[in-house]
Amino acid sequence: MNFRYVTGGFGLVVAGWGGWLLLQQPEPWRIAVWLGGAVVVHDGFVAPLVIAVAALVAALGPRLRGVPRAALIIAGSLTAIALPPLLRPGGVANSTVLPLDYLRNWLLVMAAIALLTAAHAGTRAILRRAALGA
Repeated sequence: MNFRYVTGGFGLVVAGWGGWLLLQQPEPWRIAVWLGGAVVVHDGFVAPLVIAVAALVAALGPRLRGVPRAALIIAGSLTAIALPPLLRPGGVANSTVLPLDYLRNWLLVMAAIALLTAAHAGTRAILRRAALGA
């Protein structure tokens, strides 16, 4: 019980420190808009998409539940992290800031996640058929 109060108190201190740092910014409303946008994107897009695909995967069979769901969670989290550089308007004034091709790299990571998930599912299916045939 005491651990809960200590953890809650620590959370309040950290939240207060974050609020104080936010108010020190020259345009704090921009950070608040970004945070609000992150909540809207998560609750309005990522979470419903993950739930819909998870329900679809659950309908396909019990053996496909774990890894595809984990892959979707990873893909959704990476997408949420990658959204700011992916959605930035135009180029940046300083070429050393965000110098990479983030869209290409995000697509490569999503393709790798899909390929690894498909390879895992295929390997499990082959092993299951081999076990039934032996």
